[in-house]
Parts: sequence; C-alpha cells; structure tokens
Amino acid sequence: MTRTLEWKINMDLQEDEDTTEAHAVLDTGKSRITGHGTARRNPEDEAVPLIGDELAASRAMSDLARQLMRLAYRDIGEAGAGMSAEEERQGPYGWSPPDR
Repeated sequence: MTRTLEWKINMDLQEDEDTTEAHAVLDTGKSRITGHGTARRNPEDEAVPLIGDELAASRAMSDLARQLMRLAYRDIGEAGAGMSAEEERQGPYGWSPPDR
C-alpha cells in the first residue's frame, strides 16, 4: 500500500535587540508539536540578523526533531512493539541513533 503525506512546518522568528527566538510548529493531523530555539548575539560581534535567524531556526528544528522522535517511540510502545533496554539504546527496527 502506497501512502503519500505532506507535513508542513510553520516557522516564526522574532528578533529583539541581540536575541532571536524561533518557534517551529508541525501539525501531523494527530499531534501538534512546537520546537523552540534561541540565538543571542555577542554585543562585540557585528550585527548580521541572518545568522541569528539561521541559528535560532536550526535549534527550533532540532528541538522539533527530538520531540517527534520521542512521539514515535511512544507510538511504537502503544502499538505493542515495545523494545528491550538494548533495543531502545540502539534505536527501533535497525535504525541507529547518531553517534554521540
């Protein structure tokens, strides 16, 4: 069975002096997840707003990804496909988490 979905992420950025805040929102139809990210410019650095936007947005996306993975693990457990401690450390179904 082939299935096609499209998930859109809405990203809001707000800059206030030397701080940029980002909020990334993903609505999967079942869950709504919001990732948060912040970037702060060192007052001694040149003001380049795009850098703050990029950093804050990437941190919000990283937060969103972590939350989505936790949600997937929870859904795996609810589907009756629980993992042993070793399997959880390695990741489900042969997918390995990135090296730390």
